[in-house]
Amino acid sequence: MGCLAARLGHDFRRPDLLKRALTHPSATGTKSGRKGSRSHYERLEFLGDRVLGLVVADLLFQRFPKEAEGALAKRHAALVRGEALAVVAAEIGLADHMILAPNEVESGLQHSPAALANACEAVIAALYLDGGLEAARRFVTAHWTALIEADLEPPRDAKTSLQEWAQAQGLPLPIYREVTRRGPAHDPVFTMEVQLQDQPSASGTGRSKRQAEQEAAQAFLDRLELVPREGEP
Repeated sequence: MGCLAARLGHDFRRPDLLKRALTHPSATGTKSGRKGSRSHYERLEFLGDRVLGLVVADLLFQRFPKEAEGALAKRHAALVRGEALAVVAAEIGLADHMILAPNEVESGLQHSPAALANACEAVIAALYLDGGLEAARRFVTAHWTALIEADLEPPRDAKTSLQEWAQAQGLPLPIYREVTRRGPAHDPVFTMEVQLQDQPSASGTGRSKRQAEQEAAQAFLDRLELVPREGEP
């Protein structure tokens, strides 16, 4: 764990905090969601999510001083999602340090984007509890600044754009439904369909329902030629 602490840029006075942040519920024989458990990372996830949200909000507030609240909120939502957390977790090699039950290691759970995101949130909480807000801020700043700079335009939200289009046409709100779910339980792939009155449906695929819904909405908008794909003029 010493090499991970070095990557985190923090010398833990309480290494037990970092160990707990890396411990999946399966390793303790505790069911996920059980009340009162302090032997794995679930409680730390809750705190880490809030600390990450605060630091990212501050980074965005300083980086984009002239941007409106709505655009900042879109950026913030994209940067604190599981996808961003999983990217950072992969960068620091978190999967190599996670503690899971042997059968979950065999299944490859430590490489699941959801498990990586959860552990990354817990690690942020461990940094905060051991070294205060400044320790957590250093880590988040070091790894989220690149994500912020990677896209200087506010992220497009296809679901919001489709909803606004439907309202402008006097149509009811789009309806999303799950079409299929494939893959192992710890790393599923969803296909979602969006339906809108008097319009052909569209579908999209992703590693979360939210991502698949966004892809479905984007496919619908592409057909209407309202919103270009990211990277297109």
